[in-house]
Amino acid sequence: MDGASGPGEGPAQEALQSLNQRLRVQEEEMELVKAALAEALRLLRLQSPPASLQCSGTLAPVRDSSPAAPPGLPPTCSLSLVSRGTQTETEVEMEPSPEPPGLSNGPPASQRGSEEPSGTQSEGGGSSSSGAGSPGPPGILRPVQPPQRADTLRRNSSSSSSPSERPRQKLSRKAASSANLLLRSGSTESRGGKDPLSSPGGPGSRRSNYNLEGISVKMFLRGRPITMYIPSGIRSLEELPSGPPPETLSLDWVYGYRGRDSRSNLFVLRSGEVVYFIACVVVLYRPGGGPGGPGGGGQRHYRGHTDCVRCLAVHPDGVRVASGQTAGVDKDGKPLQPVVHIWDSETLLKLQEIGLGAFERGVGALAFSAADQGAFLCVVDDSNEHMLSVWDCSRGVKLAEIKSTNDSVLAVGFSPRDSSCIVTSGKSHVHFWNWSGGAGIPGNGTLARKQGVFGKYKKPKFIPCFVFLPDGDILTGDSEGNILTWGRSLSDARTPGRGGAKETYGIVAQAHAHEGSIFALCLRRDGTVLSGGGRDRRLVQWGPGLVALQEAEIPEHFGAVRAIAEGLGSELLVGTTKNALLRGDLAQGFSPVIQGHTDELWGLCTHPSQNRFLTCGHDRQLCLWDGEAHALAWSIDLKETGLCADFHPSGAVVAVGLNTGRWLVLDTETREIVSDVTDGNEQLSVVRYSPDGLYLAIGSHDNMIYIYSVSSDGAKSSRFGRCVGHSSFITHLDWSKDGNYIMSNSGDYEILYWDVAGGCKLLRNRYESRDREWATYTCVLGFHVYGVWPDGSDGTDINSLCRSHNERVVAVADDFCKVHLFQYPCARAKAPSRMYGGHGSHVTSVRFTHDDSYLVSLGGKDASIFQWRVLGAGGAGPSPVTPSRTPSLSPASSLDV
Repeated sequence: MDGASGPGEGPAQEALQSLNQRLRVQEEEMELVKAALAEALRLLRLQSPPASLQCSGTLAPVRDSSPAAPPGLPPTCSLSLVSRGTQTETEVEMEPSPEPPGLSNGPPASQRGSEEPSGTQSEGGGSSSSGAGSPGPPGILRPVQPPQRADTLRRNSSSSSSPSERPRQKLSRKAASSANLLLRSGSTESRGGKDPLSSPGGPGSRRSNYNLEGISVKMFLRGRPITMYIPSGIRSLEELPSGPPPETLSLDWVYGYRGRDSRSNLFVLRSGEVVYFIACVVVLYRPGGGPGGPGGGGQRHYRGHTDCVRCLAVHPDGVRVASGQTAGVDKDGKPLQPVVHIWDSETLLKLQEIGLGAFERGVGALAFSAADQGAFLCVVDDSNEHMLSVWDCSRGVKLAEIKSTNDSVLAVGFSPRDSSCIVTSGKSHVHFWNWSGGAGIPGNGTLARKQGVFGKYKKPKFIPCFVFLPDGDILTGDSEGNILTWGRSLSDARTPGRGGAKETYGIVAQAHAHEGSIFALCLRRDGTVLSGGGRDRRLVQWGPGLVALQEAEIPEHFGAVRAIAEGLGSELLVGTTKNALLRGDLAQGFSPVIQGHTDELWGLCTHPSQNRFLTCGHDRQLCLWDGEAHALAWSIDLKETGLCADFHPSGAVVAVGLNTGRWLVLDTETREIVSDVTDGNEQLSVVRYSPDGLYLAIGSHDNMIYIYSVSSDGAKSSRFGRCVGHSSFITHLDWSKDGNYIMSNSGDYEILYWDVAGGCKLLRNRYESRDREWATYTCVLGFHVYGVWPDGSDGTDINSLCRSHNERVVAVADDFCKVHLFQYPCARAKAPSRMYGGHGSHVTSVRFTHDDSYLVSLGGKDASIFQWRVLGAGGAGPSPVTPSRTPSLSPASSLDV
């Protein structure tokens, strides 16, 4: 409005615009009905002689003046059968179709996406006014009466009314037409007692209505209708495949190691395998000479946990392993209790489940007893009181329990000479516990605490680690970089004790070992001790009397030392705070055998001709992985968060989208940046090359898709145009096989189609795109994949989707830590899937490798990368999982072990 407008005209004009938009939505819904009726009539004509349709008062005669309908549809009256649950309702429309059934799927180009789309209806993500303003839920069709007025005006017909009155007249006519269209017929009792005007679904719901005659399907996300046209080659939805796919997944390799925020996470088994964990998986890694080849080795995986593993302990026999997990929640938000698993590392079978319902928040530290062949297990949980408990390993029963401290407990261990002595350390404390077993009667044992006395020595803020010496003394490493030697001494009047104890523990020696905190101590077989520093990244070997014998420094890009384990011979395994696992010795140095990201992951793309893939995330690292060698090929620092990536079809360059609106093109061989462009200041969510490599599409959170022309080698690009029309941020997009069109999804569940070659134009007749073939299928909304959505979905439950190159299966990454495998096309509601667990956070992306031999999935906050082997029907591998149509965190349904 201009500045001379009256004060009351602003709200009135906005209301009028809103009514006009609602009018447009209702017109579009009527056109969908007419298209369905026309298709049904065509089918009836094919099955019955023309004379059978001349029933008196049933159908209006065909008018030659009707505009042309889409190919294959008659231009006049039509019939549509729409199913809702088990009920089928029929609608007959006697008014001729005024235009083809291609519905407007977005606002005009002049209406920017930043404006609120109060009435715009697109194929995906109908406006809220269409869902709430209509007398009945969209997609529920009922018989209507013939229109009473013979002079019904078309939308674009001329009128003698003044321009200011035309919108109101159109609104009046459409309100009456909509009322007739949605007239109720019959009682609710005749429909099985169900209310035909019930809401299509409130927030957090997902429901689908499907057209039995092959026109369209409609599903609802958060109460918003999403209409999808059925391809002409599908005569009935019953023709589509049902059941889970014959293909299965087998976990082949896990990239990464959780050293960033955990301890007690690296051990060597009797078999020589290295055991560590990441996400919900405990990895048994066999160094060198395995299936991975040089630098690779082999992996096995224990996948019995339902949430992230936090700590490990290895039994004195070197075979049994105890692993403790954190508490979690299932898909309904209900808490899952932390628990400890004792399992056999040779068979990967669970032997005992300990503490279900006894721990709070999670299991923080574990230790087997050593003096009695590992008969007992000590556990410290993550509750406020950090409950310390002792368990009988063979029976799985609790023998004693006590509140330890309100401060953090970082380590626990039994004395190797006396199982009645337990030590804990953590924030500003070292506690020495005396345990009496109570004759093995559950709950009858007792635990008594003795406080470690620092005396004249400065009390450190943290004591992250300790180790028992053969002579019974204890070494602790603290946050001041000191190694303290603790020994027993008689108490006297000047030494505070607890309960009149006759002896206490005190510091008998101190050595300054590192700059910064000491994170790890390890007793070697020869009696020497290794210490690993944080800030200085040094690994030092100490002899008797804490005399330094030898040392080595870990390269900076691997981070600080987190854990140390002694391997075969002089070999050492070192875990670092940047989630790397190093192998070597003090003399020759260390090289990485396992590497990973250190923060949340989002970007993933696979090479067009090799088993390689690229990842990026919040740690600002761009990494290229070799899927055959199971190793990191190279990595570079992006300096900014990387959120998406895609290879050029030649594989020579890769485009990476950042969170600042910048996107880079890098040479995959030289790692040099050949192009650096910025589009807007919002984060980029998707970058995608056309199949011929001539275009690059970039989807942004500013609601636009930027199109660039690309040179044959992919190194140079120039702006070609912009696709403007989405009313929310771009989430996914795909190119057609001919490279001329784009299908895109947005944050408000829109599905739009674009003619890129024709000038980045929005295709408003979506009906014409129903038979278009797509080079890739990563859009989470569309007819071919709408069956992947679970009941009760809120629209954000599926993060990523990918169709295999052979177009047989669809992989889905969900918000409940699961990877699903569906048949393609997946266009039947509540489609069953094969479901696989292992990730400890929302799965952010999935992609098939170029030959469909592997599937790669990314964990979000757990920073894990899983490489799954795709097994065909009847192939070797683990038994197929039980099909499930909804995500679940229960062990029985989520694991494929």
